[in-house]
Amino acid sequence: MDLGLHGPSLVVSTACASGTTAIGAALELVETGSCDIVLAGGAEAPINPLVAAGFDRLQALSRRTSDPAAASRPFDRDRDGFVLGEGAAMLVLERQQDALARHARPHARLLGYGAASDAHHLTDPEPDGRFAEQAVRAALRNADVSPNDVDHVHAHATSTPGGDAMEARLIRRVYPHAPPVTATKGVTGHLLGAAGALQAAVTALSLKHGLIPPTANLRSPDPDVDMDIVAGQARRATSSVAVNHSFGFGGHNAVAVLARV
Repeated sequence: MDLGLHGPSLVVSTACASGTTAIGAALELVETGSCDIVLAGGAEAPINPLVAAGFDRLQALSRRTSDPAAASRPFDRDRDGFVLGEGAAMLVLERQQDALARHARPHARLLGYGAASDAHHLTDPEPDGRFAEQAVRAALRNADVSPNDVDHVHAHATSTPGGDAMEARLIRRVYPHAPPVTATKGVTGHLLGAAGALQAAVTALSLKHGLIPPTANLRSPDPDVDMDIVAGQARRATSSVAVNHSFGFGGHNAVAVLARV
């Protein structure tokens, strides 16, 4: 209403993968010619007693109440759950020629999208990450990109013991050249439905500025993770292609591939 947009509007609901799913739906609208420009992303404001109590009963939240700033610690040996966050992120998607025609300065290109479902458990990921991997490989195929072309990975990495371990195994299988990995939830908390959209925006800016943000609170790397995780400080890297992972409760897996303009 604020912007006077009159094309189709819809809400997707794929739990913590919703923001990335929305971006995938927007990509299809643009590619099929249904829309010239699409706003896509997510918003979430879950910090209230009922939601917090629900996640606490699921044993998904960190119990590190004595040190809240360090409670969310993706890939750390001492991680014990995520921290709820609130926020929103929106991306403007349009065909490259249309953006250039209106003298826009794109931040990045969205090359492809893939999705898959675990059909395994309400909250726990499929332990081997087979279907999360299926989503990653589908996104790479859709983008016409080889796994070896990926310069860095923005991990979902919620700071849960099982989720981070599954994703680490997946990353080692899919990307044999061990690209740098980053995760932002140590800073932002888990924005649930908005998480994937925020990560996509961060990934786009990372590609634009040649700077991979660090993973916060990684003080004792989990020896079972065994990846090149950017931590401590941002890393200068002229990345051409980056992949954004989103893996939600209920086994929703959505992945986007972005590239430098």
